[in-house]
Amino acid sequence: MLAQMGGRPNIVFLLLDDYGWRDTGCYGSTFYETPCLDRLAASGLLFTDNYAACPVCSPTRASLLTGKYPPRLGVTDWIDWGGRMHPCRGVLVDAPYRKGLPDGEATIADALRAGGYQTWHVGKWHAGGPPGHLPQDHGFDVNVGGSEAGSPRSSYFAPWKLPGLPGDDVPPGTDLTDHLTDRAIELLRGRDASRPFFLNLWHYAVHTPIEARPELVRKYELKAQRLKLDQATALVPGERFPTAHKAHLCVQRRVVQSHPTYAAMVENTDRNIGRLLDALDAAGVADDTLVVFTSDNGGLSTSEGSPTCNLPLSQGKGWMHEGGTRTPLIVRWPGRVRPATVCREPVTSPDLYPTLLEAAGLPLRPSQHADGVSLLPLLRGEALRRGPLFWHYPHYGNQGGTPGAAVRDGDWKLIRFFEDERLELYNLAADPGETRNCAGAEPARAAAMRQRLDAWLQDVGAVLPQRAGGDRAP
Repeated sequence: MLAQMGGRPNIVFLLLDDYGWRDTGCYGSTFYETPCLDRLAASGLLFTDNYAACPVCSPTRASLLTGKYPPRLGVTDWIDWGGRMHPCRGVLVDAPYRKGLPDGEATIADALRAGGYQTWHVGKWHAGGPPGHLPQDHGFDVNVGGSEAGSPRSSYFAPWKLPGLPGDDVPPGTDLTDHLTDRAIELLRGRDASRPFFLNLWHYAVHTPIEARPELVRKYELKAQRLKLDQATALVPGERFPTAHKAHLCVQRRVVQSHPTYAAMVENTDRNIGRLLDALDAAGVADDTLVVFTSDNGGLSTSEGSPTCNLPLSQGKGWMHEGGTRTPLIVRWPGRVRPATVCREPVTSPDLYPTLLEAAGLPLRPSQHADGVSLLPLLRGEALRRGPLFWHYPHYGNQGGTPGAAVRDGDWKLIRFFEDERLELYNLAADPGETRNCAGAEPARAAAMRQRLDAWLQDVGAVLPQRAGGDRAP
């Protein structure tokens, strides 16, 4: 088949929403059951230090699509069409940001379609909403369910309310994750077999609302009882939210994975990933298909029910710490990627654009994927020095995080918090949980990394939050 397609692999890009770094068995979960993802890892390469470009969804999605860091695009927070406009939610006013990809960006779908690929988007988009900013406007031949919506507005069970994906034309009670997988499999079965395909399956799961079928929830309720996981002590109160509109609330951190409904949601999502992988086998194209699996940000662990736990990583979605940005990444490419291998090199969202282009045998577009580095050497088991990784989140997260920026260089990570210009410096090799701030003990290192971070912020044109009195953060 590869010869028929000119040696170009099919590409399946599986993206989950709010799926934590430790939410999979192969990443260390002992409560959630993910046999399909575990098998995927056993047949491919597992990255231990993969990072989302942002601790919330829309900026990471924009980064994956364009190969650029979010501040270079101006998309630095989750896209909200409800009227939220740069509120003063603490001592700073949130920085302004774009609510869609800038005009002129050539997405990975644009590049693959120009190279002869069939391009299909199925599921959550949340990278822009009005006409002109949807998947079909950014290189996808087919768009199933991709809209401005960030999550189902009512339920994962039909009739759900999602623009672009009516929930009243399927049997009541149909599960959204099941339905999207069905539609993806239909596209696979109806493909033009003479051309490779790019399937961008971006599930809404496991974003809130946290819902699953009662019988599966009951399975995990019994499992939690059997393992003596006390739900009453799973959540630990923390400090109060720093944001003015939530000042009366406390951050609640989940310290153990034990949420039965979330666990059931994870299992159902895993089962659907298995269904798609089985469909590749049934179509006879599994050996000709590159599969990528990852998440758009860290697991939700400090608010909105705190359904999962990212320990030993600190914090979760919406935070600049490891739990907010470190995510799973698994790559399977039969005959090209050695099975059951592990890569510990730090990598990030913009890297996937040039990686997929090079895997497809298509010319790289360095002016487009300006912040990405092809990971093909790592897929081949060769060395690659990726260089520093950067983040910029000039916003107050709904989950308790405050505006900041960060850089990781080797084992060291520096976070600059904009409210008080506090620096936190961690050696992640020795302290992955970010419990020991080394900024005071390593002032020269902290200063050098701060200088490098500030130079990057200037290079990408990062917009900083404004102080309530009207001045920008320095």
